[in-house]
Amino acid sequence: MSISARVAVLPQTKGPLEIIELDLPEPGPYDVIVKQYASGVCHSQLHQMHSPRAAPLLLGHESTGVVLKTGSEVTHVKESDTVMVTWVPRDAKQSSRFPNIVNLTLPNGTLATSRNVFTWADIVVADEQFVVKVDPNINREVTAIIGCAVMTGAGAVENTAQVKSGQSVVIFGVGGVGLSAVVAAKTIGANPIIAVDLDEEKLKFAKRFGATHTINAADGDPVPKIHALTSHKDKRNIMGMPVTGADFAFDCIGRKQTMEQIVAASRSGFFGAEPGGTAVLVGVPQTSVELNATDILINEKKFIGSIGGSCCPDRDFSKYLDWYDKGLLDLDSMVTERFGLDQINEATTALDNGEIAGRAILVF
Repeated sequence: MSISARVAVLPQTKGPLEIIELDLPEPGPYDVIVKQYASGVCHSQLHQMHSPRAAPLLLGHESTGVVLKTGSEVTHVKESDTVMVTWVPRDAKQSSRFPNIVNLTLPNGTLATSRNVFTWADIVVADEQFVVKVDPNINREVTAIIGCAVMTGAGAVENTAQVKSGQSVVIFGVGGVGLSAVVAAKTIGANPIIAVDLDEEKLKFAKRFGATHTINAADGDPVPKIHALTSHKDKRNIMGMPVTGADFAFDCIGRKQTMEQIVAASRSGFFGAEPGGTAVLVGVPQTSVELNATDILINEKKFIGSIGGSCCPDRDFSKYLDWYDKGLLDLDSMVTERFGLDQINEATTALDNGEIAGRAILVF
């Protein structure tokens, strides 16, 4: 018997998201059908909404739910299991195949496409590689953002950069991803942890999650202020000046200005003794970037990318759930807005207007 789902679909032409009811196909060998509890509303979906598209789009890529059906080759989950849906393969190293991308045929015969998964729907179908089994006793709502926001921000600090206790960190942009980076930096023991944003309320919010210092970039260039907070008077750079700058600078926004600022904010090298700091791009870039090659060369700085926090969901999701249980990761405070599926356009508009202090979720 077919399963009927209500799915948010972004039309190929300009216009708001539409809620369409359709019958999901029977699961293929590697498919899992999941009834949703909650889904995150991620800023990266705005980039998709504002970009040209060749077909209608299915959006959303982080959620919690319960398994309704599985394909014949699915072995790690079964009906009634509590799961998280994410957009990163749960253990790419152990998989011998590339996951299937799910597309749906709409009632009018048009094919709606997804990047890999979709979670803005009350029931979804996903390749088993994007489905992670979790404890059935989890908070079914706020933990939905682990599948993107938390793993992207915290993973960038832990996995990509491998920040160590006592190292200095600056984080540009303290929405859901940036706040998760702050939490990971605090858990590791980084110091100082500097939050940079244009919104004073978001900066105050970041202090609740572990930021030791905040800088409002609306008041001027934050880079000199970062260097003033991260001076090593006992070390000298190639010019004989005291070493300053953050050991790690994370851009959780992806704008041209912030991508360039994280390099400038990174620590200069200790001449002849140790290399400079690392700038980490976490936010999805929408423009090209011009980097100061002389600064990178002379101060031996690094500019690296972090996609999905370099996470292995099978390994990392249980850890982030444990952080939540222990009070290290305050998801209850981080999730600041809840919407129903029929309010999806309200949710995306609020996010686009900068009205979401932390993270918004859809609750089904």
